[in-house]
Amino acid sequence: MLAVTCVSQSADDPLSGLEVGQRPEPTVPEDWTTVRLRTAALNHHDVWSLRGVGLPADRLPMVLGCDGAGIAEDGSEVVVHAVVASPGWTGDETLDPRRSLLSEVHDGTLAEVVAVPRGNVVPKPAGLSWESAACLPTAWLTAYRMLFTNAGVQPGATVLVQGAAGGVATALVQLGRAAGLRMWVTSRDAARGEAAVALGADRAFENGARLPERVDAVMETVGAATWSHSVNALRPGGTIVISGATSGDAPAKAELTKIFFKQLRVVGSTMGTRDELERLTRFVVDAGIEPQVDSVLPLADARDGFARMVDGQVSGKVVFTV
Repeated sequence: MLAVTCVSQSADDPLSGLEVGQRPEPTVPEDWTTVRLRTAALNHHDVWSLRGVGLPADRLPMVLGCDGAGIAEDGSEVVVHAVVASPGWTGDETLDPRRSLLSEVHDGTLAEVVAVPRGNVVPKPAGLSWESAACLPTAWLTAYRMLFTNAGVQPGATVLVQGAAGGVATALVQLGRAAGLRMWVTSRDAARGEAAVALGADRAFENGARLPERVDAVMETVGAATWSHSVNALRPGGTIVISGATSGDAPAKAELTKIFFKQLRVVGSTMGTRDELERLTRFVVDAGIEPQVDSVLPLADARDGFARMVDGQVSGKVVFTV
């Protein structure tokens, strides 16, 4: 089968370890199944794997990819849930300390066929395009859990998204707007802020700018560079939901005094559950949301999509057709 594989790793030249070519079809453990993919999508997680972060070298070669949608063994159209729980785990799989994502322990979705646990397939609604379906399992699911499971906000609330670009940020804007939230964004790049407004954000501000009023919740993926601003932007009793720290996890000030004095909530959030993914697929269709797609490429041209992401040229999701 055609697949996109990490065969070696380099922090400085991640594309040097990327191979697009033929691989054996996956072996299928007991209680697992296969999905013949129609579309798959690229994530920063895939580039980090090529850089040697989160994927030990002794697991190579590894087929990359967390996002995908295709045809199940019974002929139904499905979306692949990327969080793989450890054997015997019950309950919220994101709380399993031994969980993994596809492409960390088991081969991923940037291939013609992927093997997954039987519970890791979600029915694809008829109104959901293959391209949109491929966008949802990672960045969009992360955004859905941040907003609707962990933020505790209601329609009419004001939510600040730190960073206007990237898959999670654009998903937060589109989901929040559709749910009746007032979405604000920050960005170092005025053009990206304007693009977020065109996508549905109410306002865009420079990084660190003083806001006209305090917000109900902050969606934090940047980390150290924006942490103090996130704390200062919140009204008393507000919530920071953090799902990443791309600028580092050691801010100059932890802001502990402000956190306890203002009775702020700081909630960690990682990916989402299979049930949340199923609800997300329905919400996207019912609300008429079209996930922002940067480009659509054949899987054979995956290197071009990876190069765009490495160069920081991506706005929205890069989708591969299989």
